[in-house]
Amino acid sequence: MDASNRETSEMPEDFHGSATPLTDADLETTAGSMGCERATIDAVCDVESSGSGFLRDGRPKILFEAHVFHHLTDGRWGRSHPGISSPQWNRALYGVGGAHQYERLAEAMELDEHAALQSASWGRFQIMGENYAMVGFRDVGAFVTAMCAGEREHLGAFQEFCDKRSLTSPLRNRDWVTFAPG
Repeated sequence: MDASNRETSEMPEDFHGSATPLTDADLETTAGSMGCERATIDAVCDVESSGSGFLRDGRPKILFEAHVFHHLTDGRWGRSHPGISSPQWNRALYGVGGAHQYERLAEAMELDEHAALQSASWGRFQIMGENYAMVGFRDVGAFVTAMCAGEREHLGAFQEFCDKRSLTSPLRNRDWVTFAPG
């Protein structure tokens, strides 16, 4: 999908979209175009999001990354908001998954919406918002809107990410040592 096909309307305020799940045909088609087995893509889904891109309430699964927010905001919120802005990665800052991550995102959005949206990984494949341009979106809002729409958009972003980061071959070969850090 090229960037012109990825332009979407304004981002939903509550992060709810249609939350359309992937079909078997979506997975088979993408696996074929990437030259890998469907089971390989399923394995990535299982690791990144436990096999589902959405919470029960219909919002995309996210994980807010305090170290990314810190970097994108030049650390200006590190002292006043250490739970969402940290100079180093710190697993303890995540807290529980699910809806709690949206609480962290909301806190960050009050400070810097653009940086906050880029500081979360989104959907079934947990693509970081900061990668919006790399995966074919004009801005982070368009990326988030697509991540709210459905897992087909998650899969398209994943495929673009793999292509742009030279991860398709390691995925095809199940070279997890090369693929995982990417």
